[in-house]
Parts: sequence; structure tokens; C-alpha cells
Amino acid sequence: MDLNTVRNIGIAAHIDAGKTTTTERILFYTGKTHRMGNVDDGTTTTDFDEQEQERGITIYSAAVSCPWKKYTINLIDTPGHVDFTAEVERSLRVLDGVVAVFDAKEGVEAQSETVWRQAEKYDVPRLCLINKMDKLGADFLRSVESIEERLMARPIPIQLPIGVEDTFEGLVDLVSMRAIYWVDDGQGSRYEERDIPKDMMAAARTWRHRLEEAVAETCEEMMDLYVHEQPISEAMLKPALRRATIANELQPVLCGSALRYKGVQRLLDAVCDYLPSPLDVPPTPATVPEPHSRDITLASDPAAPFAALVFKIVADKPVDLYYLRIYSGKLRIATRLLNPATGEKENISRIFRMFAKKREQLEEAVAGDIVAVIGPKNVLTGHTLCDPKKPVLLEQIDFPEAVISQSVEPKSSRDRDKLIASLKALGRQDPTFNVHISQETGQMLISGMGELHLEVLVRRLREDMNVDVNVGQPRVAFRETVTQIGEAEGRFVRQMGGREHFAVIRLRLEPLPREEGAEPWEFSSILTEAQLRPEYVAAIEQGVKDAALSGVVYGAPVIQWKATLVEAQTHDEFSSEMAFENAAVMAFEEAMRAAAPTLLEPLMKVEVVSPDEFFGTVSGDLNSRRATITSTEIRGTLRVIHAQVPLRRMFGYSTDLRSLTQGRASASMEMSHYAPTSVPGI
Repeated sequence: MDLNTVRNIGIAAHIDAGKTTTTERILFYTGKTHRMGNVDDGTTTTDFDEQEQERGITIYSAAVSCPWKKYTINLIDTPGHVDFTAEVERSLRVLDGVVAVFDAKEGVEAQSETVWRQAEKYDVPRLCLINKMDKLGADFLRSVESIEERLMARPIPIQLPIGVEDTFEGLVDLVSMRAIYWVDDGQGSRYEERDIPKDMMAAARTWRHRLEEAVAETCEEMMDLYVHEQPISEAMLKPALRRATIANELQPVLCGSALRYKGVQRLLDAVCDYLPSPLDVPPTPATVPEPHSRDITLASDPAAPFAALVFKIVADKPVDLYYLRIYSGKLRIATRLLNPATGEKENISRIFRMFAKKREQLEEAVAGDIVAVIGPKNVLTGHTLCDPKKPVLLEQIDFPEAVISQSVEPKSSRDRDKLIASLKALGRQDPTFNVHISQETGQMLISGMGELHLEVLVRRLREDMNVDVNVGQPRVAFRETVTQIGEAEGRFVRQMGGREHFAVIRLRLEPLPREEGAEPWEFSSILTEAQLRPEYVAAIEQGVKDAALSGVVYGAPVIQWKATLVEAQTHDEFSSEMAFENAAVMAFEEAMRAAAPTLLEPLMKVEVVSPDEFFGTVSGDLNSRRATITSTEIRGTLRVIHAQVPLRRMFGYSTDLRSLTQGRASASMEMSHYAPTSVPGI
């Protein structure tokens, strides 16, 4: 397979922007399906899970491969709901390009910002599709403007719509300067090129000039032609625009209506023309593990030593399915690979090319491929699988913290072991889901990204895993922190198990400024190796971490702290790592109490879109929930409210909002940050 003709792309957007419908059209026009499914009917290819079909939303990212002209497109359809943001995060980590879909009426929405930020984090090149041009209130140029303003991006239209709302019938291609019309045969398979309509020629020339100017700013050769007002041909413009897109200097903007079968084929052309192949992206950073620790890069070369990242696990029956992005080398069946995270070797018994839930068995896969395998036993999301003779570690995937939890218990005590096994399987599949036992109540608590997230997981327990469970009310995941400097001594001098133990330390604890992407804690020591052995320092650090995770004052994990070891006393005979670990726990707990601890709660960034007539009602309701309204804007006949609200006041909000606005308003929210709680009495 020629890697130059491969495109590993994702489709990402806010919920209801039309991602899955666009994917469905792509599969039909590339010949991979012979019938287009419908989201409302629950018949789409990539939303094959029963809950996805019932709810009409994407919950799990689904991978499909399809041919277009001489190219192979590996495509991942991602969820738009913030509760399932982990699916987007792990997909963007392994993709080479993204099609960001926007609703032509709404422009940039809350989750649009989230997926754009995730793509920026991994430096993934983007195309923008302004979808739903047939929708009442659609506005192409206003949507482009919202991308520029709200996402701080550099969108540049390469198409203009012909008509809008019910008169939308085609588009002007600004690269070829031709008009494209779709023949209304019911499925949009046929389209034809014509001259640009006379009433659009002035606008087309203006925007073609802006396109040339934007591309010229990224390319010296083009700038020379532009400045001297030399003609710039399509053959010259395309490669220059491609380079600018891959370098993330520009984001080409297209238009269409996937539901009405318009614009999808030209989107496929743009994916092939402007998004990168695996050979176009920079070499992937990796680390050689100890004892030869050093940073390296991996080129997308089938002849190089094998390295792949496990980015998704599906807890399937009878064995789990592991999705891999292969960054270098070649993988064959019956291969033994090393997992450097565990030091264990894993067998690969089968390799599949995935088409949603269908599998096509392969004999081998090469660098640039996205495939699924069967065989590994002790592998988690984010682990690397590599050649045992050339061990490397690829960068892990960062997932957001769970913000909501609820208790769960089996209805029958004999199902307890089955419940624990099922929860472990869900945890392997979903990195934002975790399980822990409450130290206060002994209850089993499951934690996730939101009410819908937990609702989906509980239903999977009941229906897919046949475990009948009782669940409690959702509760907020609080955190603790310190607000000033506190110092304390930890003294572990006692007799246990027939022997003496001795460890005395002094710990200074202080607040750590909150920084995006930074660890929520920091530990350091001012002592030299001559003053305290390194293994004792490591034991103290472990004790401090354990104490912080367990919580001290309110029983919630402690975040945003910096601990410094300032003194230590040892005994030649009685000191041990265990003694210093216990002394560290005691010192941390006392230092916390001396450092003015406070309880933190998650604040959610909320966006409500409501008809203007309900603006007062919606604002009043938000204020009653202790919201801080940060801004409002007018979007056509709608009012958009941006606010920050404590998560504990937002349970059941979607239902309440529908009641307040006769079902005409919608809301989306995502985690913003932790802030001191205003809960009375705490």
C-alpha cells in the first residue's frame, strides 16, 4: 500500500451538527454501503450500538475504511456529547487530520470549542465543513466568522454556497472557479460542473482573491506572484494550500448539506487534496525506556522496528478487541510484542480492518494503518506495543477527570463478583470511568463525566452484562486543596511486629498555581543523598501521594499542592522505607490542617441556546442555580447564554430546561475548573 494515498481522518463536532449523517453519505458515495442509513431511524452504520440507535446520538467512536478514487480513507466518527469526550480525545491522538463539522445556523457551539482545542493539543490539521446549508437561518459567512473569532483560527473559504435554506442547490469551487450543481435524483450521486452564475461572479472573484492572499502569506513563491499580480492557476494553488493546511497555518472551509446529499463528494476530494498522509505528518516523538533512556522520533516506515499505540479497547465476547495506530514497522499475525509499560510480552493472534462492527481479517498491517487486534491480555488504553528488541514508549493519552459519581450495588449478593468483573471490563474500555470503595460508607462508587455517561454505563451493566444493580443518586466529585503554607512533623517511632521502626521527617506544604495540562501536585526534597538515601525519599513521596489521594479533612482527593521535604532523621538500624512512608502520611495530614484547607467543587461551563422570548426565564433559572453568567449573544432569533455553574446545581437540568421553554431551548456543558465551594456549612 502506498502511504501517500492513505488518509487517517476523524469527523468531530458539537452534538447534532451532522457528523454521523456526513459519515453515512461518505460510505455510500465511496461504495462501501449500498443504502444510506438514517440517524432518526437508528439505521446508520457507525451508530450500531443499541443505545446509540435509541437515543439518536453517537456514544462510541467507530472506525471505517473506504476507497475514494485512488485513495484509502480510514475514518473515525466521534461523539459530539461532552460526556463522551474521551472517545474524541483518543481518536484525535492517533489521527492525521480532522473534518470539523459546524451547523450553518449555529456556527461554533460549546463542544465545537472542545474538539477544536483537543485537535490543537495534538497539532492535527483541520478542514471545516459548514453543514446544514438548507436549514432555516443558515448563514455561511457568519459561521466562518464565528470560527475565526471564537476558535482563534484562520479559516479560509474554498467554496461558496449557491443559495441558502430551501434555495440551496450547489456551490462555487473557488479553487477551480467552477459552479457545482447536484442532480436531484434523490440520492445526490450525480453532480455536474457549470459556469459560475452571473449574480455570484463578483463574490466569487472577491473570495478567490482572499484565498490567494491567505495562501500567499504562507508561501514565498505564491507571495511573489500575488504581489506582482500574476495569475495563480489551480495547479499552483492546490499544493500551496495543502502545505499551509498541513502546517496548521490555514483551515479550508467547505459547505454543504449532508442530509440533502449536497457537498459530500467535494468534501472527499478536499480530504484527499489537503489533509496529510502518514508520510506528511512530523515523525512521532517517543522515548527509549530505561536503562537506555533517551528521546527519539519514529518515522512512518514499514521497514523500521514495530511500534503502535493502543488507543481503544472494546470489552467484547469472548475476548477483548484492541485498536492500534501503527506508527512504524509491520505487524503480522502470530507475533509477540513487548508492552514496555508492564514489561510483559503480548501475543497478536488476529488482525482486523474494522468497518464499524464488521471485521475484515488481515495477514499483516503496516505503518500508517489503524487496525484492531485480538490476543493481548494485560494491555490498557495508552499503552505501547513494540518490537521486543527495540523497546520504545509512545506518549500517553491524557483524559479528563471524572466529575460525578453514584453508588452501585448488586440486587443479589451472589452477583457481587460478577459485578466487580463487569466493572473492570467497563474500566478497561473507558478511561474516564473508574470504580472505588467509599472509605466512609463502604459503598461501591462508579465515577464518570456526567449523568448521561453513567446512565449509559449502568444500562450496559444491566443489558449487556446481565448484572441487575441498584444505583444511588448522582453525587459531585469534590476535591480538597490548601490556601496557605503549612509545615508539620511526621514521627513514626514505634514497635511493630516484634521490631523497632524509626522515621522522622518535616514537610512543608503550599498551594500550587493551577496551570492547564500541568500535574495537580508537586513533590521535591532539599536534602542531599548524603543526608537521606534516595529510596527513603521515594518512599516519602509515595506516602505523600497516598495521603493526598485519600483526602485529609473532607475525605476528597487533594489537588493543587506542592510538598517539600525539608528535614529528616534516620536510624542506622531501625529506619526503613515502610517507616518513612508512614511518617510521610502523618506529616502530610498535619501540614494540610496547618495550611488552611478548603473544599473545591467542579464548575461547569454551560451554554444555553434559547428563543429570545424565554431569555428572562432561562436567566432567572440559572441565577437560582448560583450561576455566574459570563456573556450573552444574539444568534439570529436566538439568545445564547454562557455561564459557569456548580455541577451540583445542574443535575437534571436538560429536563428542567425543556419544561421551562416548551422544549425549544437546548444546553450543553463541560467541566471548566475546580473552585472553592459555596455549600453552606462546609
